[in-house]
Amino acid sequence: MLWFQGNSMHLAKYSLQLLMRNLSASKTVLPVLTLFTKDPCPLCDEAKEILEPYKNRVILQEVDITLPGNSAWYERYKFDIPVFHLNGQFLMMHRVDISKLEKQLQKLEQQGAGC
Repeated sequence: MLWFQGNSMHLAKYSLQLLMRNLSASKTVLPVLTLFTKDPCPLCDEAKEILEPYKNRVILQEVDITLPGNSAWYERYKFDIPVFHLNGQFLMMHRVDISKLEKQLQKLEQQGAGC
């Protein structure tokens, strides 16, 4: 599934750079949790606090939807932030659902252990 469109190719390149850096630093690849946000966003700030215990299990990548190159994300999520994608796939919006996040992380960790 290709979810980077138009002006958001720099986001794809940045994500790839994060993954490559992660690969070279460790044998274990951490999943990328993308937070679509804007300033101000009190729910986003709350979400980042809730996600603090996961900082060793995911790479948190923030995307400010109000930046000029992110207009496609702005149109898609302007009324729904915070929105989260895990490894490029939609995961959740509005609030962090720890049980959903944990379930997906465990699934990814099991897949990684099976390689």
